[in-house]
Amino acid sequence: MLNQYNLKMPKNVFAGPEAMQNLKTIIKDGVAKITIFTGKDILKLGLLNELISIIENNHIEYEILSDIPSEPSYTQAQEVVDKFKALNSDFIIGVGGGSVMDIAKLASVLSTGDYTVKDLLDNPLLAKKQVTSLMIPTTAGTGSEATPNSIVGVPEKNLKVGIVNGELIADHVILDSSMIKNLPKSIAAATGIDALAHAIECFTSKKANPISDTFALEALDLILNNIIEACSNPDALEAKRNMLLGSFYGGVAITCSGTTAVHALSYPLGGKYHIAHGVSNAILLTPVMKFNEPVIKDLLAKAYDRVAKEPNKELTVDEKSKYIIDLLENIVTTLEIPTSLKAFNVPEEDLEGLVEAGMQVQRLLVNNMREVTPEDARKIYLEIM
Repeated sequence: MLNQYNLKMPKNVFAGPEAMQNLKTIIKDGVAKITIFTGKDILKLGLLNELISIIENNHIEYEILSDIPSEPSYTQAQEVVDKFKALNSDFIIGVGGGSVMDIAKLASVLSTGDYTVKDLLDNPLLAKKQVTSLMIPTTAGTGSEATPNSIVGVPEKNLKVGIVNGELIADHVILDSSMIKNLPKSIAAATGIDALAHAIECFTSKKANPISDTFALEALDLILNNIIEACSNPDALEAKRNMLLGSFYGGVAITCSGTTAVHALSYPLGGKYHIAHGVSNAILLTPVMKFNEPVIKDLLAKAYDRVAKEPNKELTVDEKSKYIIDLLENIVTTLEIPTSLKAFNVPEEDLEGLVEAGMQVQRLLVNNMREVTPEDARKIYLEIM
């Protein structure tokens, strides 16, 4: 656990029923033109209707950028940023999942053209906030609305890479459960597991600290006890609100701790095979936690004490640890998320390429409580093939 630590968060976070109405306050003074970053599916579902109505009632000019690819490469991200720069907007709203919000966050530090997305891959410290930003997640979720991270693909390395700088953190966040009410089960499940991975990884990270533990444990409690109901029942608004809050807390935990080998080894799966980020994490979650268990049993036992609604006080540390890992495995199975790369036709002859790419993600592997060697990574990948 770190002895010195700090916390960075969005300036304003609005949550609860009808949270979208807070947009009136956010944009009432000094905003001349807004660019909304979103996806075509979000437009089709009408999820922007209330937001646009508020903007129009405030007589503010706006543009919509909806051609945002899922799991974008850095060149695709740059193309969207270039379109944004031509609009001369002074306020950004990102409405969507992780890819949308990550590109919107990049745009907030790239409006001047002094540097590019590629430059930030080489040196993230170049980033300086230039345009005020508001993030509104439509999944629960990536936690991107809370983090200083923007993830882009680097095709030449078959990897996804995180650009990390506190300047990327959103200025405002709105967490409104109406935005995730009708999310398809498959997307809700995959993104929910991503949020779950954030919480359990940050809690078991070498960089964990009292601040990150506070948010990670609360995220674990909210997610583990609500994810199945939230994904399976469209009318379970309380469970969805809890998931949205848990996802945000998981994102906050990332800012002051960090994810570990689950995310590190999942990045090549997204980078080369374009497997959805949440699905990649779901496939790796249990295998990595079982690998880590010998050195994180006490932490998993603490997690059990926090999340179990009817805790068995007779359980040993080993039994509590096993309970948590079994629970993670059961959630992935119940939500019908693939647990093998066979579903994506990943050939076994690609194993060494996966190991090489996964071992490059030292930014996250160094956070793992148990050292991951190339042989360890090989065994984990073999387990999911």
